[in-house]
Amino acid sequence: MAYVREHVKEPGKAPLCGNSVGTDRGFLLRDMPSLEGYLHYRIVDVSSVKELARRWYPRAYFNSPEKNGNHRALADIRDSITELRYYREAVFVPQPGPDSVRAKEIAARFAAPAE
Repeated sequence: MAYVREHVKEPGKAPLCGNSVGTDRGFLLRDMPSLEGYLHYRIVDVSSVKELARRWYPRAYFNSPEKNGNHRALADIRDSITELRYYREAVFVPQPGPDSVRAKEIAARFAAPAE
């Protein structure tokens, strides 16, 4: 916990990230509640990003980097970081992203109609 406290100054702020981490969250809640208390309620699930890429950008999905973790914790973490970096570059818009004016234009196209 000393490492977590050193890097996460305020409980409830660090996102849980990785591939299919929903089950991990339940394990942490049950068996490591002190650690779970440092996590934000939102999760960054790399497998969800991968699934969207598979459906919307199949070329990016089928050319994604090969995993090497063999289901070992630290290696899987590194694989997830690499995978998310890959999808950020291969699928998401280039940095720095749209400016505020363009973002508002895009949002307006998807705004729910007023009732």
